[in-house]
Amino acid sequence: MTTGPNHPGDHARAAEDPAPTGEDLAALLARLLEETGDKTQKELAEAAGIKYPTLNAWMNRTRGTSRINPDDLRALGNVMRGWGVEVSPRTLFEAAGRPVPGPTDEEREQRLLDIYRQLPTQGQRALIQSAEAMLAGARAS
Repeated sequence: MTTGPNHPGDHARAAEDPAPTGEDLAALLARLLEETGDKTQKELAEAAGIKYPTLNAWMNRTRGTSRINPDDLRALGNVMRGWGVEVSPRTLFEAAGRPVPGPTDEEREQRLLDIYRQLPTQGQRALIQSAEAMLAGARAS
């Protein structure tokens, strides 16, 4: 939980934890849909590539969430973030009762690329040499 005001000098507003402890997937998705202002479950299901009856069953707690495909949880998060609602993959996985996976290959590649682009030319060359040496060592194993 965060502490302190949301805005400097704004002591009237208490900071809120964006994902209350114990919030299940149904409660989380309902809250996030409210934050979109005008999106529906049906629109969320369609945008995430999930069948509406499946999403509706999760939202009504008539179908368990512990076996949800991780790609479906990631898709829900991607849609919400695309709609301007902040939610982390960790929050979605925890709400569904699923183990939180590490970053996807795409996320790791993007991180490496971001680091590479921030390095000066000499650092970029050194990073490439290091990666090539690691690859040669892995191939020799």
